[in-house]
This record gives sequence, structure tokens and C-alpha cells, in this order.
Amino acid sequence: MAALDFFPAGFTVADMGLLYEKILRPVLFRLEPERAHELGVAAMALLGRIAPACRLLELCTRLPAASTRPVECLGLRFPNAVGLAAGFDKNAQAWPAAAALGFGHVEIGTVTMLRQPGNDRPRVFRYPHQEAVINRMGFNNQGAEAIAARLARMPGPGQRRIPLGINLGKSKVAPIDQAVADYLGSFARLADHADYLVLNVSSPNTPDLRKLQDEERLRELLGALSAANRARTTVPGQARRPLLLKIAPDLTFSQIDAVLGAIAEFGLDGIIATNTTLSRPDFFATVSEAGGLSGPPLRRRSTEIINYIARATQGRLPIIGSGGITDAASAGEKLDAGATLVQLYTGLIYRGPFFVAQLARALADRQRI
Repeated sequence: MAALDFFPAGFTVADMGLLYEKILRPVLFRLEPERAHELGVAAMALLGRIAPACRLLELCTRLPAASTRPVECLGLRFPNAVGLAAGFDKNAQAWPAAAALGFGHVEIGTVTMLRQPGNDRPRVFRYPHQEAVINRMGFNNQGAEAIAARLARMPGPGQRRIPLGINLGKSKVAPIDQAVADYLGSFARLADHADYLVLNVSSPNTPDLRKLQDEERLRELLGALSAANRARTTVPGQARRPLLLKIAPDLTFSQIDAVLGAIAEFGLDGIIATNTTLSRPDFFATVSEAGGLSGPPLRRRSTEIINYIARATQGRLPIIGSGGITDAASAGEKLDAGATLVQLYTGLIYRGPFFVAQLARALADRQRI
């Protein structure tokens, strides 16, 4: 890999990753997990405000133009297949530095219509031997209005180095029968700022949210949001945005069939598979912490669902694969199963920020084999 001139000769992205694992990660893991997360967001936000530093770092992390093909998906161009999943940058503070770390896209949020603090702390728990995390954050964020105002001061669609997705969820105080109006409020405020939007109906940490995956409620939600999206084409200066759905790994295949039917009926552009799981396999059978489990324990199930969706839709529905990605093998199997893009977050905690560039390069190398 190419090294920056101001590093010692031969110093590579892999060396940076080793520094994280040997020096920085032990320091961060002495901190309460959410505090470490906050420091990570703050550091990435600071980097994003220093454009020359971002461009220099990008020289080290980006793929050589001759070594890979950009990924064409959702009507967008992604410089590589690796994205940052929603959950890390909840308030659109850190994403401008994502390209410098090697990401090919970034998804912010989950954003709710109303500002909310989330669930009580502690609400994030690491399991280092399993490289896993349980979280019950509860969509803590500053709300759609504030995040839209922040994005309005930043580069917009068509001006970014990588695509920006915005992940939308239901406000906790919104009753289930008012969920559609709640999502529509967030959509109206944020669609102008998004390269694509995601409807998150699968987090296990907001009461009743997963009920929106039930067929009747899901059809109501998708019908309303897809109509609002189409209506943008009638307004000067606005355009329809790619709209995706993020589903849980805990659905049965018959439930997934119903979801896919609704996606086809209302013309959604893609699906993200999957969110965190409520299941507690193997070691986690005796773990009592509530919340969504992520990391390697989710790997097999998320890949099974990706494969099922790809076969059920004959590969016509774009899939973003997420769940248990910690290396090239775990990412590659999702692409082999039918995903076009992949996303990670928990892997970033254990492998560090420079893992992204290594992974993107490994996946690019697979393309050439």
C-alpha cells in the first residue's frame, strides 16, 4: 500500500491498524464504551474540519484507480463497496472525514423527528473475546430539524466525495398509529440533504418499532413514504431520492417474503440486511443484558438473509449487507451471497479506523481474481 511521505518509509495502512490494536484500543477499552464512542466521533469530526489533513490521509487510504471499479448502485457511484453503518454518526457531525478513512459511503443516524436522549445509561456493552457488542441506545439524537440545519451548512448531494445516506426512525413518544406521520416529518426535513434514505423499522430498542415490519403497517408506511418521495419530482429544485428499508435478522423467511412483496409494490430501491439481533446464540445464552447484539454472532444469520433475498428477487433488488463483518472473508461472503455493498460498525470498534481501507482493498483484490 502507498504510504504518505510524512510517515517513515514503508509505513502502511496495515501498520496504522496495528498501532490501533496495540496502543489505542487498550486505552479506549479502559473507558466506558459510550464514552469511547463519543471520543471517536469527536476525533473524526475534528479531522473532518481539517480539509488538508483529510486529503493527505485519503492519499494513503484510497484505492488506486487502476485497481478497482467504482460500484454503481441506487443510481449513485460508490468508490468502493465498504460503508459506515448508521449508529456511529447519529448527529451528522463526523461523516465529512469518512472518505479519508477509506469508506465508500457513510450512513448517518438513526434520526428521529423529535430530539430524544435515548435510553438510560449504561446502554452499550462490549464482549471483547467475541468481538461483539450489545446496545440499547434507543435512537438518541438531536432531531430532524437540528440535523437538517447542520447538513445545510455542509456539502450537499453532488458535492461530496462519497454518498451520504440518512437513516430515519420513529420518535419514541410517537404512538405506533402515528408512526407514518412521524417518518414523513423527518423525510420532509432531510430528503434534500440525502443521497439516499433508509427507513429503519428494525431496531430492537424503541418500543413497538419492530411492529412496523408487520405487513399491514409496513404497507401503510411504505405507501406514504414512497408517495412523498415521488411528489418531490413535481417541485422545482427537488428530486426523488433512493429509498431503502432496513430489516431485522429475527424475521422468519415467510415474514421476509411479505416485506419483499411490499417493497416491490411500492417501488423501493433497495434493502439493508440486517440490523442487530435479539437472539442470544452460544456464549450469549447466559448474558442478561437487553438490547441488540452485533458482531460475529450475527454474521451467519445476516448472510443467510442476504442470500434468501437475492434468490427471492432474482438479484434485482439492491442489497446492502451488514452484520458481523470483521475481515475480508466475512465481507466477501455477503457479496457472494448477493449484496452489492456492505456496511460495518462493530468491526470498527475492534479493528480500528484503518481497518476500513484494508478491507476495501481486499474486496477490490477479489474483483480482479
